[in-house]
Amino acid sequence: MPRHRARLLCIASLFTIALGSPSAPAAEPYDPWPGLVQDIFSNRPMNDGGDVIGIEMPARAEDAAIVPVTLRTKLPPSDSRRVVAITLVIDENPAPMAAKFTLGPSANVTEIATRVRVNNYTNVHAVAELSDGKLYVSKVYVKASGGCSAPAAKNAEEANNRLGQMRYRQFARPEQGPASSTREAQIMIGHPNNSGLQMDQVTQLYVPAFFVNELHIWQDDSPVLAMEGGISISEDPNIRFTYVSNGAKRFRAEAKDTDGHIFEHEWKVDNPGT
Repeated sequence: MPRHRARLLCIASLFTIALGSPSAPAAEPYDPWPGLVQDIFSNRPMNDGGDVIGIEMPARAEDAAIVPVTLRTKLPPSDSRRVVAITLVIDENPAPMAAKFTLGPSANVTEIATRVRVNNYTNVHAVAELSDGKLYVSKVYVKASGGCSAPAAKNAEEANNRLGQMRYRQFARPEQGPASSTREAQIMIGHPNNSGLQMDQVTQLYVPAFFVNELHIWQDDSPVLAMEGGISISEDPNIRFTYVSNGAKRFRAEAKDTDGHIFEHEWKVDNPGT
């Protein structure tokens, strides 16, 4: 073989290696969702949740440490089933299960809003479990990064001074008349909710995980909403939700954190505040 021809074949081979074979299939991007279904939901069948559960988040987050998320149930009143629980899963977060909300059997909670950390571009799934035991899933895609390792917005001393302080608010819903029993309320808890992935800027050591992992809310003694939370819930957990009043005069909340602290507070329904 002439020397110049061999050189051309060698160059062509290098180009082929550099560019990849045109017939080689492109690598499929890794999708963690099938593994999460196995780990979190024991591989139970997932049904299309388009008519059961809605999830709203911004397509691109302004601040990855406090990304708003709203979960909304869609079952019509004529449906005899009810939503028992909603699990929020942020696929690419280090601890993907952000929260599980258990809905009070007679509270008729139809909307829950909170704020979460998002660590990477990711699908976010909302899984509703109905009273017939079936699971329904909806998802959105969110562009955000670094939310789990973002430094706390408040300094440690300020956060500790407010540890466990609770606020309760009630909101009027303009589409409902004064006779409506549907209400909208909000519980806010002062807590750093450290994820364990944030670094102390002075010591250059990681700040241990320290977050609210349980929240229970009642009207009188009737459960309205409970949350099992993870590291993805943002600093100063903030849960806003709708519910149907049973005429109770008291509203109360109990929260626990990963260090064993228990925070309790009670308010008059029509007298919100700290």
